[in-house]
Amino acid sequence: MNCNWRHARLQWTRLLIFSCLLVAFSLLPYQPIHAQSSARKVKVRVEPEYPDLARRNNITGSARLELKVTPDGKVKDIKVLGGNPVLVQAAVTAVTKWKYEPASEESTIIVKCDFNP
Repeated sequence: MNCNWRHARLQWTRLLIFSCLLVAFSLLPYQPIHAQSSARKVKVRVEPEYPDLARRNNITGSARLELKVTPDGKVKDIKVLGGNPVLVQAAVTAVTKWKYEPASEESTIIVKCDFNP
């Protein structure tokens, strides 16, 4: 039995290490992109509403989105990069109403919306 316990402990340790590495590596690509997000300024910004469902269930956190912005400043496409689905929906609803400064070409912008009660 002692051998089985050690084997199970080893498996859990490996799973924990793998999970930590997965989380750490999933966060790496977002750091350099945030510096680019200020290239175009927002002219019209609608703040996301904290959802009632999130408030009732004490859900906090953030939603990360990748926006495709047309040359005339409209948000054309939104790709969800992460976050609780309840919070993501509120962020997407708000971001679709944003307007950016005009530019010569289409832009890709990463935004992070924080939700705290």
